[in-house]
Amino acid sequence: MSAEHTLEVLNPATEEVVATVPAATAADVDTAVVRATRAQARWAALAPGDRARLLRRFAVAVDEHLEELARSEVREAGHTVGNARWEAGNVRDLLDYAAGGVERLTGRQIPVPGGLDVTILEPLGVVGVIAPWNFPMPIAAWGTAPALAAGNAVILKPAETTPLTALRLAELALEAGLPEGLFQVLPGHGPVAGNALVEHPGVAKIVFTGSTAVGKQVLAKGSALLKRVTLELGGKSPNIVFADADLEAAAAAAPMAFLDNSGQDCCARTRILVQRSAYDRFLDLLAPGIESVRVGDPADEQTQMGPLISKVQLNRVRSYVTDDLNGIRGKAPEGPGFWFPPTVLTGVDPHARVAVEEVFGPVAVVLPFEEEAEAVALANATDYGLSGSIWTRDVGRALRVSQAVRAGNLSVNSHSSVRYWTPFGGFKQSGIGRELGPDALTAFTETKNVFISTEA
Repeated sequence: MSAEHTLEVLNPATEEVVATVPAATAADVDTAVVRATRAQARWAALAPGDRARLLRRFAVAVDEHLEELARSEVREAGHTVGNARWEAGNVRDLLDYAAGGVERLTGRQIPVPGGLDVTILEPLGVVGVIAPWNFPMPIAAWGTAPALAAGNAVILKPAETTPLTALRLAELALEAGLPEGLFQVLPGHGPVAGNALVEHPGVAKIVFTGSTAVGKQVLAKGSALLKRVTLELGGKSPNIVFADADLEAAAAAAPMAFLDNSGQDCCARTRILVQRSAYDRFLDLLAPGIESVRVGDPADEQTQMGPLISKVQLNRVRSYVTDDLNGIRGKAPEGPGFWFPPTVLTGVDPHARVAVEEVFGPVAVVLPFEEEAEAVALANATDYGLSGSIWTRDVGRALRVSQAVRAGNLSVNSHSSVRYWTPFGGFKQSGIGRELGPDALTAFTETKNVFISTEA
C-alpha cells in the first residue's frame, strides 16, 4: 500500500518501525458514521444501569491489560514506562467514573403555572474524538468515556504517530460487550480522516485536542454545520515563585513540571517567573535538579525523561534554542532516537519567541519580576491560558494571584493540573469548553424542555 494509505509507527527512542496500519479514507469515515448511528440508537435505548455495567466491564478489561497497554505506549510514544502505566490506569479510572454518572444524568422539574415542566438530557448522537500524540490513551478517554456514558456513539481518530493503543482499546471494548459500531477507531491522516470527521453532517460533536492553529480550523469547519465543538489546545504556562515561598520545594518541583513527557504537555510550566530578590538563590537550587534528570530508554524503570515523538518535533524544539542563549542544560543520549536535553534558559527577553510561544519540548525560560503586579502581567503576557502554578506562603497573595491569572487550571504550591473528577480546560487561545469533572457527561447531551398541561 502507498504511504498515503498507511501509517508507519516509529519507536521514537530507536527510530525503528514497530507497526504499519491502514490509513482511513473519507469513505471509511462515512461508513463508520452509518454504523455508529445504528449502534447509538440501540445503546441509548438500553437501561442506564445496563450501559453503566458495560462501561465498568470495559474498565475491568483495561485494567486486566494495563501492562500491555503501557508497553505499547512506550513503544509508539516514547513515554517512560511509569507514565504509561499511569495513563492506562487513567483510562480505567475515567471509564469507572463516567459509568457512575450514567444513572445520575438527570433533568430538572421547574415550577410553572398550569402544568408540569421537566427537562430531559438526551444524547447528541455520534461524537468524533480527535486525539493527540502527546497523551494518546488518557486524552482519547477524556472524550470517549463521558460521551459513551451519556448515550452517544464515538468515532476516535488517533494521531498518525500513535494509533496502536487506541486500536487496542477498541478491541477491549468489544471484548467487554460494548455493541459493534459503538466505539470505532479510525487511524488516518488529519487532512483526510480528521477533516472528513469534522465536516460530516452525521457527526454531532467534535472533541479536538491539539495545536491552536489546527483547533481554529476545526472550529471554522464545524461552524458551517453548527456542530458542537470542544477544543483543548496549546499552553505556555507560568510557574510563579515569590520570594516568601519555600524555595527548596519550588526548585525541586520545577524540573518535572516542564520535563514530564519530555515537555510535550500543554500544561508544562515552561515560563518560570521568579521574584528578583530570590532569583539567584532559586537558580542555584534549580541547577542540580536539571542536570541530574535521567534521560534515556523509556522502558527502563529508572528513566525520568524519554525522547521527543518525532524528527519533526525535534527540529522544532531545536529552532528555539540558539547558541547565543545562556542557561542550564542536562544530558541526553546520542545516536538513534529523537533526543533533546533538559534545558533552562536565562537572560531571555520576555517577548522572545521561546518565552511566549509553545515549544512543546523540554525547554523552559526563567524570567525575573519585582512585585506581584508585574508577576501577574508576565503570567498573562501570552495568547494562552491553560494552567499555571503559584508558590507563596501568603494565603492572601495566593488567592489574589489565582484570581488575576487568566488560566483555566491553577495550583498553589504544587504543579497539579489534571484530575479526572475536576474540570479541565483553558482561557483565551488554549481552548473552548471544559472536559472531565462532574459535568463531563452533560457536555455530550442536548437539553429538551417538556411542558405538560394539567388544565382540563
